[in-house]
Amino acid sequence: MASGIFALLDDIAVLADDVAVTTKIATQKTAAILGDDLAVNAQKAMGFSQERELKVIWAIIKGSLKNKAIILPLAFILSAFAAFLIPYILIFGGLYLLYEGAEKIEEYFHNKLHSHHEKEIINSTSDNILKIEQDKIKSAILTDFILSIEIVIISLGTILNETLPLQIFVTTIVAISATFGVYGIVALIIRMDNIGFWLIKKNRLKFGNFLITLMPKIIKFLAVVGTFAMILVGGGILSHNIHPIEELFFENIPLIFNQLIVGFIVGFLLLVIINILKKVFKRAKN
Repeated sequence: MASGIFALLDDIAVLADDVAVTTKIATQKTAAILGDDLAVNAQKAMGFSQERELKVIWAIIKGSLKNKAIILPLAFILSAFAAFLIPYILIFGGLYLLYEGAEKIEEYFHNKLHSHHEKEIINSTSDNILKIEQDKIKSAILTDFILSIEIVIISLGTILNETLPLQIFVTTIVAISATFGVYGIVALIIRMDNIGFWLIKKNRLKFGNFLITLMPKIIKFLAVVGTFAMILVGGGILSHNIHPIEELFFENIPLIFNQLIVGFIVGFLLLVIINILKKVFKRAKN
């Protein structure tokens, strides 16, 4: 009896160790997408009145958890019965990331950043501000859904050789941790200026002003890092799943730069093709 208990405890210890190791690997693989998720949602959660900011974030968190509740079971079914499809899904997801990354860079150079959303909210009356708020929440949840697919599939793709129970456990931990981790940091960022104003009232002017001026800089920094992370992740996905691409790599530069080069080339090719198709469809409608 005692030996059976010790054997069970040993199995639990081994499982916990496996979970810790595989979770660490899966988290590292999804870190770049989490960075983009953080940057995107920090921007989407800004521009509301102080009393509404945390309520908006909570609404997005609930939407994110619903997204995970849909995506996770489908991903596990796929892993159990059609694991061969996962690399193809990753490739399509990588192409999406590269297109979105290239589009963000294009928007930056054409001065088409989405700051008008914040101005729209500030200038709105109480009659339409709730509609604007709901639209932004829906937009954030849709973005979260797309990025959640990538997070779950990439996480699952790193542990396909493990047992199905371990895949389920690790991927679920990564997905749920991503939700609360990302939006927890978003909440801290968007409340940073509030903390700064509170410190100013307490006569701690220097630190208060520092936090107030730091918040928009953090948002801009995350936007830049997130964009490059998307391109790097997308280029890496294509490189790992389309082996002929690796033959084009430059031998004398680090792997990360090869993946960035692939990401930029493919991303902007996609951007050009999709922009041409948009113009064709627009003319066809007219």
